[in-house]
Amino acid sequence: MNLHGLRLFHAIVRYGGVTRAAEELNISQPAVSSQVKKFEHELGIRLFVSEGRRLVLTDVGVQLKEYAERLFLLEQDVENFVQDMREGKKGIIRLTATYLPSNFLLPGWIAKFKQTHEDVELVVSTTNTRMAFDQLLRYEAEIAVYGGSGVTHQGVHWDELFEDDMWFVVHPSHPYADREVDLAQMVAEPFVMREEGSATRERLFSLCSMNNVAAPRIALQFNGLNETISAVKAGYGANFISSLVVKEDVREGRLSRVYVRGIHLKNKIAVCTRAGEMLSPAAQHLVQLIRQEASRITGDDIRHSNGG
Repeated sequence: MNLHGLRLFHAIVRYGGVTRAAEELNISQPAVSSQVKKFEHELGIRLFVSEGRRLVLTDVGVQLKEYAERLFLLEQDVENFVQDMREGKKGIIRLTATYLPSNFLLPGWIAKFKQTHEDVELVVSTTNTRMAFDQLLRYEAEIAVYGGSGVTHQGVHWDELFEDDMWFVVHPSHPYADREVDLAQMVAEPFVMREEGSATRERLFSLCSMNNVAAPRIALQFNGLNETISAVKAGYGANFISSLVVKEDVREGRLSRVYVRGIHLKNKIAVCTRAGEMLSPAAQHLVQLIRQEASRITGDDIRHSNGG
């Protein structure tokens, strides 16, 4: 079917005549009349009859008008959908995150994003570092939010947000609470850690290897970050963890730091994407918000360190 002809037919019906349709479409009146007659000829159907100087729809024209209205309303819906997708107002974002940002950063960031992007669907999975990068590179996720040592990964673009300190923590009743000890003394304690594949666990083992110290004994292992902290707060073992996770517990006296001589490690929080690929508009908006929120965290830390 000649959609241009159908559009002219619809315009005549919508605007109440050839003259007004020509004005709205910025086409000459003779051209509109000629194209509609050609459209009728192609269909082999009369759509209009003349009543004096007025064009009146035939019965077939009335029925075709209903189809045309539905078609062009759908066309407008498609145009609006594409425009919304282009502007990032709609879409789906698949995001994977390691346990640290997933539990302590993303909930607030995503809630703020949804306040202004209600029609964007977010699918979030929480996993360890190894799986997060695998999901990103297998196109199972568009964005990976990572917390760890800042290891590079082939095919991944790394956008660092901020750093925080890595702490050893124990229950306040532990003999090492608020004390300074050697690394060998610290890792002789039983540790509560996450499963293999956890970046923090691998950093602890690497730290021991680099310092020629025996690897720690993982006395309790959990798949979740909160569970490891809860066990230490309950009075068992030690943990090596991002200060972002336990600052509040240390401040409130539920956990205590252990200061290990010569050990000052940083933890990196980053947004990772596939190298050389452009994010969808909705994902670009989310990453922009994450950067803004991360900069506020950095600013707060600076103010606290200055006593503000």
